[in-house]
Amino acid sequence: MTTSSPWRATVLTLFPEMFPGPLGVSLAGRALAAGLWELEARDIRASATDRHRSVDDTPAGGGPGMVLRADILAAATDAVGVASDRPRLLMSPRGRPLTQSRVQELAAGPGPLIVCGRFEGVDQRVIDARALEEVSIGDYVLSGGEIAAFAVIDACVRLLPGVMGKEASGAEESFSDGLLEYPQYTRPQLFEGVPIPPILLSGDHARVAAWRRAEAEALTAARRPDLMKKAASQKAPKDKTDG
Repeated sequence: MTTSSPWRATVLTLFPEMFPGPLGVSLAGRALAAGLWELEARDIRASATDRHRSVDDTPAGGGPGMVLRADILAAATDAVGVASDRPRLLMSPRGRPLTQSRVQELAAGPGPLIVCGRFEGVDQRVIDARALEEVSIGDYVLSGGEIAAFAVIDACVRLLPGVMGKEASGAEESFSDGLLEYPQYTRPQLFEGVPIPPILLSGDHARVAAWRRAEAEALTAARRPDLMKKAASQKAPKDKTDG
């Protein structure tokens, strides 16, 4: 990625009017206005071939709902002319869970093409033929992929150079080191009888760092034991010594 070619998100959707939506405000919105990244929302229906601009049909083998047609979505994808180095994502509840490490990879690249599914799903043949990477933001079902696309883009944009006020602010967040973030405090020093933990006011940076690490580990163990187990397994080989 070069300064002459900003990070770019291209979204294929049946509802392009939904964009930029929340991406047009706050950090992402200011960065968009400043030209630090670009957003393009394309209407899948523009690739429809009949006068009704239909993009779906009944599922083969029967069943409820409709399925997004392979030929229409393939034409919409091809019309974008996506370079080979740009990831092609399909937001889908059956996809691989989005992780902070994957977000970092996406943010470091030229920017993805994101396909927002609707109806009962997308014809498998276009997923295979256009090498769409299915990505999920959680174990639940949304009405469409647009809200999930917002999440992916926002997570990436905030990591782009110049977007966040302090570069270090992105280095001590949840998942940055495999753990949930430690508790945060600010003024007033006393809130409804509960003080800020004294160690945070001690000025001893080493003790503060140790406290934060311990709190992050405790919080992760309580709320996300899966992350704690993964962090422990990744750390274990480094702790081994020959003897």
